[in-house]
Amino acid sequence: MPSASPPAPSALDALLAHARQVSATGDAAGAQLCWQKVLEQVPHHPEAWYQLGWQALSEGRYGQAQDCLRRAVAGAPQLAVLHSTLARAYRLDGQFEQALASLERAVLADPLAWGARYEQGEVLVAMGRRRAAAMAWQMALSITPPGQLHVAEVKTMVDRAQAFVGDVRSELGEHLRAQLGDLYAQADSHERRRFDACLGIVEGTRRFATQQPATLPYPRLPAIPFFDRDEFEWVPQIEAAFPAILAELHDLLERPTGFEPYVQSEPGISARQFSALDHTLDWGAFFLWKHGQRIEENCRRCPATEAALAAVPQVHIAERAPVSFFSALKPRTHIPMHFGATNTRLTVHLPLIVPENCAISVGGEVRGWTPGELLIFDDTFEHEAWNRSDSLRVVLIFDVWNPLLSPLERELVTRTIGGLLDFYRGHADLGEL
Repeated sequence: MPSASPPAPSALDALLAHARQVSATGDAAGAQLCWQKVLEQVPHHPEAWYQLGWQALSEGRYGQAQDCLRRAVAGAPQLAVLHSTLARAYRLDGQFEQALASLERAVLADPLAWGARYEQGEVLVAMGRRRAAAMAWQMALSITPPGQLHVAEVKTMVDRAQAFVGDVRSELGEHLRAQLGDLYAQADSHERRRFDACLGIVEGTRRFATQQPATLPYPRLPAIPFFDRDEFEWVPQIEAAFPAILAELHDLLERPTGFEPYVQSEPGISARQFSALDHTLDWGAFFLWKHGQRIEENCRRCPATEAALAAVPQVHIAERAPVSFFSALKPRTHIPMHFGATNTRLTVHLPLIVPENCAISVGGEVRGWTPGELLIFDDTFEHEAWNRSDSLRVVLIFDVWNPLLSPLERELVTRTIGGLLDFYRGHADLGEL
């Protein structure tokens, strides 16, 4: 027997409009009948299953709500709100792992799904994962649209999240101070003022007013986008090595094994503004050091480059630094606006292959690269780079300490970043720190 033909669009539209109208009146029984009629016509209609699931959820029928909402998700998996509502049904039923899994899918569907981030925090609190909850709520607070803050229900969530994040940050402050031991006692008054302001920002009791470092803002360092090369005594030695480093680069490009995508997001984690570059060699990197680990084979191929870098004050922090690499930007490629991790270090570019129509913008100041001439800047200013030519652009990139930090402050920063990693280890994605 042939299956019945689907209803005419006008008939279905009328049925949907009536169901929505009855739902808006608060007539639960009448709305349920209307949505069931929709399902008689279109058995997999996601809105109908969502409305029935929401009604069951509001009445405390969690198992039935989960069943309806799973069907809604199956019909429209691209809608973050469906995953978030299913997660709430799981959370209220005590099924926290399932709730987290649904919320991960919600955020993957829409990285700006701020409601899902608040729900994440509630689930993590219920699981006793306070530090991870604080990070989820911190993200939620950063992406909540300002216009939503006047909605009573949203304001309640925001107030709860802000108070909770403040409490966890206080715990973090105590943890970090314990990490410092007697090192802090050795600081003079100038060092203490700057470092106390640094910890205040990490704890959330102070605001950093200029650059926007993603991990460790250090106050009272001058807001300087580009530094003068003459301020660094090691610059002439690096620039003198330019011909040897360029020769090694050409050898690498003849046999380009070892280059990898610079942007490599973890499965299920959004690359955000870098999505166009994720897992592609449009922005490629040949690492000599990565996350504080020496890449033996790559360094073996670049002895002159490694010898030159040995003369500079590179940052050494376990699991984080040094980082040094050849950065290869393919033609017609743009690195979007972003902020670096901390203004306690500076980023250095040694331009090697630079076609026309290539430039970098730091804090709104645009500069081109001159082969063999170092460019030194603070990447915690919003910055971007582009190659609008038809040829490859390559620069050698490495980090050095901000020269305005004292030796003791460098050690304070090193221990603080180690403390951050230790504090969140096992509770959150350390890649975001």
